[in-house]
Amino acid sequence: MDHHIGSRALRTSIAAAAAIALSGAAHAGQTAAPCDGDAFQTILSPAAATFDARAAWLDRRTLLWPGTRTGARIRLYHAAQATLTAPRGGKVAGADGFLPLDTVTAPVPVQLAEPWRYLGDGMQLAVRDADAAAIGALHRGQLLLVNEAEDGTVLDATRIQAAGALDDLYAAAESVPDLGATPRGRTTVFKLWAPTAQAVAVCTYDKGNGPLRAAVPMRFDAATGIWSTTVSANLDGKYYRYAVDVLAPSVGVVRNLVTDPYAVSLTTDSRRAYIADLASPRLKPAGWDRDAAPAKVKAQPDMSIYELHVRDFSIGDATVSAANRGKYLAFTEAGSNGMKHLRALAGAGLTDLHLLPVYDFGSVPEQGCVTQRPAGAPDSDEQQRMVGHSKATDCYNWGYDPYHYNAPEGSYSTDPADGAKRVLEFRKMVMALHRAGLRVGMDVVYNHTYRAGQDEKSVLDRVVPGYYHRLDAKGAIESSTCGECGNTATEHRMMGKLMIDSAALWARQYHIDSFRFDLMGHQPRATMEALQRRVDRDTGRHVNLIGEGWNFGEVADGKRFVQASQLSLNGSGIGTFSDRGRDAVRGGGAGDAGRDMVTRQGYVNGLVYDPNGSAEHTADEILKAADMVRVGLAGTLRGYAFETRTGDVRALRDVDYAGQPAGYASAPGEVVNYVENHDNQTLYDLNVLRLPATTSTADRARVQMLAAAINAFSQGVAYFHAGFDILRSKSLDRNSFDSGDWFNRLDWTYQDNYFGTGLPPAADNGKDYEMLKPLLANPALKPAPADIAFARDAFRDLLKIRASSTLFRLRTADDVKQRLRFYNTSPAQVPTLLAGRLDGNGYAGANFKTVLYLINVDNADRTIVIPEEQNKRLRLHPVHTSPTAADRRVREAHYDASTGRFTVPARTAVVFVE
Repeated sequence: MDHHIGSRALRTSIAAAAAIALSGAAHAGQTAAPCDGDAFQTILSPAAATFDARAAWLDRRTLLWPGTRTGARIRLYHAAQATLTAPRGGKVAGADGFLPLDTVTAPVPVQLAEPWRYLGDGMQLAVRDADAAAIGALHRGQLLLVNEAEDGTVLDATRIQAAGALDDLYAAAESVPDLGATPRGRTTVFKLWAPTAQAVAVCTYDKGNGPLRAAVPMRFDAATGIWSTTVSANLDGKYYRYAVDVLAPSVGVVRNLVTDPYAVSLTTDSRRAYIADLASPRLKPAGWDRDAAPAKVKAQPDMSIYELHVRDFSIGDATVSAANRGKYLAFTEAGSNGMKHLRALAGAGLTDLHLLPVYDFGSVPEQGCVTQRPAGAPDSDEQQRMVGHSKATDCYNWGYDPYHYNAPEGSYSTDPADGAKRVLEFRKMVMALHRAGLRVGMDVVYNHTYRAGQDEKSVLDRVVPGYYHRLDAKGAIESSTCGECGNTATEHRMMGKLMIDSAALWARQYHIDSFRFDLMGHQPRATMEALQRRVDRDTGRHVNLIGEGWNFGEVADGKRFVQASQLSLNGSGIGTFSDRGRDAVRGGGAGDAGRDMVTRQGYVNGLVYDPNGSAEHTADEILKAADMVRVGLAGTLRGYAFETRTGDVRALRDVDYAGQPAGYASAPGEVVNYVENHDNQTLYDLNVLRLPATTSTADRARVQMLAAAINAFSQGVAYFHAGFDILRSKSLDRNSFDSGDWFNRLDWTYQDNYFGTGLPPAADNGKDYEMLKPLLANPALKPAPADIAFARDAFRDLLKIRASSTLFRLRTADDVKQRLRFYNTSPAQVPTLLAGRLDGNGYAGANFKTVLYLINVDNADRTIVIPEEQNKRLRLHPVHTSPTAADRRVREAHYDASTGRFTVPARTAVVFVE
């Protein structure tokens, strides 16, 4: 009886849904054309009630409902509109019908259940064979799982997280190659994956801000969930949006006027998507088809990277034309101070320039933004107050707030209203950097979107509500990666496809050479490996992948899948940033605040040997830090072994790092070594906090270069933040993502590092103002131009040394095991002196029989005897003895061949070669 009633109502519902889909007609009695007006959303049928989503579809027929009682009557109610109500203790109302469900007693296959185990244990239910064919259509309306008493009284009710069913029902969509708008010959094809939509139309426009050209209904393909239409005109250079009628659970059935998740360009502020054939000559700068990256990277450890923000690069550079400052085209002005700086770095051996986000992001007005130029005392709060007043309208943000993944950001274009300009200008930037001798990397943020739900600046969730984002056990969107952002679910087929398709597009169409993945640990390892295969296949070259492999949030410790995280990626060839060497070198950790910023001195800034008087440290702390620095120098390799401070020989996997193995990589290319990037304070600012206040600015510059030397000599990828080499300061700002140009400036004239330009923004720094004010007011802490020039030139010398020999860039773990040896490691070591020997015998590109580096971080000369190095023909590296060598102190380093005695001057890194 139950099944008969449910099926009869179901047939009516399917017929109605099919009619809506095929006709593309206005929904629920609406008479307006689907593209009329400019409202981002029209509510067609308000939700009669809202529900949590505490159950999940495991596949198209199997459901999991955690916490339910057995023995009650469970039904799947459905309604084409958002009319369902199910008050606890009352009766279900507003249903078109229901499906009875069977209890699953046999174990569900592990691969089916594993992605949903975070929900907890519960009843597993199944749709009956007779109803299986109807499920796809029912997902286009409202579905509610209800636990009832025999008399129909509602005991519990929940929505159902639909991703498992949609991934199963529409798996064929994963192989569709041309989602988005594709102009071909005399036609334009539009394809949008929207399997839960009730109707879709494409709205086309001749201009980015002009009237509607046409509204064309689209047809639904039940095999893929894709809506498509072919327009009998080549619309290359026109604009479009979609009108999507879809059930948004929190609102009801809505008509969303929304851009395309696959848009390749946009008009101002991303209001309309741009139709473009990216292979068209009109979108190619002269010589684009011949553009190629310099052949500097034969293996991933060859990479040395400079991380740079597009706007930071040129906004303060008076040698760039005013129209191009802060824009892509600034990189095309070869005679500017900034480009001279980049060419000098490339000439010294830098291989890659990594750009902070350059996809379309949502936080900056693309036209009419303001730029603050405040003034005030070094310790004044007036500067940050002025910056704060215009945060919502200023021109600055790092850009970790993705809006459209496949389109260049418009605020960096000279004309964001023209969808072609940003494509052309981005390509011109890439060509200019390639010609300057640098490969181009891109920082990508596929782990979250700027907005989710039914917000006007949400795209994915307004096309397929509840699918593209990762949900918690109640169906709310997770936000662990960014407080106001929605975490994406790249474990779902079509979100994973979007990420892979997007990276392939950038690599193929924009000649991107490498990618840095923000919070990559929130992606599945399998998806990252699939992405690697795809970008390599599409480009016919190896595209280098690195990312943040931090393990946290709702996916931590493999709760939902095997992550692309530090401990889970070994053997993949994908590199992750290492916090091991970073924290040992600079002290403390990324989250330090308050007095910890002062007390937690590190290996280069005085731990034990040069105390700042803020805390007591034990002798073992400097020994432990030295061991952790050696972990980084050895590439953080799991199997590499050395004598630790205790006298024991241990593999790095057995050296403790905050409860984790210090060594986690299987190959040198799987680790990225760094001491500073865009996040947190710059190293110069941290050293203001951690070095004794009496430390001279000349010594502060030397300390910065000690950190650079450790990074340059470490096996793996070397990563540096732009301005690191010129003592960049952000006036002690710990989080400058939205601090405006004022706190993010770079000076390519090398006269100022911008320390002491006001108290940093109060939101992230205000609680520490009393500690920061006297530091900012102290002129003795601000470097002179001579200090900046020393750091600039010493940094380039270190790049030259790294580039001079593959011994600093060993290819395999076995190479490191066989060729790297540390001296001065016993319990009786000189703890402030690191000594590493690299054996070059028979190694391609070694250029030396032996390389021996010594790094003395102490503020006094230090001497060690290495008997194994007696009677060798060691001499200073040619870079050290060059007439242009920046660090003259290094020439005071002494090697006594008769005894194997080495003396290294204070705060000096020196390389001997044989």
